[in-house]
Amino acid sequence: MSPTKASDITVGDDDQKKHTDDWWACSEPCALPKHVQEVALIQLRENESVRNQAISAFRQWILKNADIQNVNTDENFLLRFLRTKKFSLPMAQQMLLKYLNLRQRFSMYFMGLDCLIPSINELIDSGYMFVSPFRDNQGRRVIIGTARGFDLRKYSNRDLGVVHVMTYETLLNDEVNQVMGFTHFGDLYSITPAYITLFAPNEFATLIKWGEQSIPMRHKAIHLLNVPSPIKFAYDYFQSRISPKLSARMKMYNSLSELHETLDKKVLPKEYGGEMPMAEMISLWKKELLANREKLIALDNMRLLSDKSIITRKSKADINHNLIAGFNQLSGSFRKLEVD
Repeated sequence: MSPTKASDITVGDDDQKKHTDDWWACSEPCALPKHVQEVALIQLRENESVRNQAISAFRQWILKNADIQNVNTDENFLLRFLRTKKFSLPMAQQMLLKYLNLRQRFSMYFMGLDCLIPSINELIDSGYMFVSPFRDNQGRRVIIGTARGFDLRKYSNRDLGVVHVMTYETLLNDEVNQVMGFTHFGDLYSITPAYITLFAPNEFATLIKWGEQSIPMRHKAIHLLNVPSPIKFAYDYFQSRISPKLSARMKMYNSLSELHETLDKKVLPKEYGGEMPMAEMISLWKKELLANREKLIALDNMRLLSDKSIITRKSKADINHNLIAGFNQLSGSFRKLEVD
């Protein structure tokens, strides 16, 4: 169903008003499996009544908001914000505005999410980032990053950013993922401090801070293996820029056996103790990307016309100053390591 535009509504036209009211109230039966609905009720306070009322109110707000344009009003899209914010409508609205702002401020990473771009396709084939076809013991999809194949002389910061955002947006199209959240596994063996140089200081700092606040994902666990000593400075920096709740969900491991005590081997590639070879996992993931390609490209139609309604705790100047100062401190640590 295509969204009704404010310009299509005629004051005093009862038929048009009825049509619009029907659109606001129109909702689809919950397609979540029973056990996922139970999780949604316990963790997110979601039931049919709450869901329908929230979606209707969210759509009305979008229709009347002059600061946004062409925003997707499909249930699937709106629910990702409502679920992340446990059906607090004001918080979901703010997250949507921040999401649109992030997409426009960093359009090189968030727009043009086409899995058929040659450099993007090559990076996925290399195993840089993909998603396991198996859910973990908590029913979550597992995002796997190995950083393998990322040649700093061949690929750009746009390539890196697009692969990450494309992964997240594709997964969010599945409502089960919206409810159950995500597990991350990263093997950082091949990461060096040089990766940080892909981003300008203000870019890297802002992406970390804004990413958690703006992208509607429920990050439940982050498992990191083979973290090189120089990168531990980046780990500490990253932790200082995210919420304490997310920081507490990050764990580092020194061996696969230690990792397997926490993360079920079945979700991992054969190369990390699982049963399915990495190449096969990547092939299955690429089919998911291709199936969602048109939806991701269509995201580029949305616009934020003004950021005046976005609520911030601090002024932008204060935030940027603090983030860049931390980044520069981190870069200094890397330079010292290189000299030593």
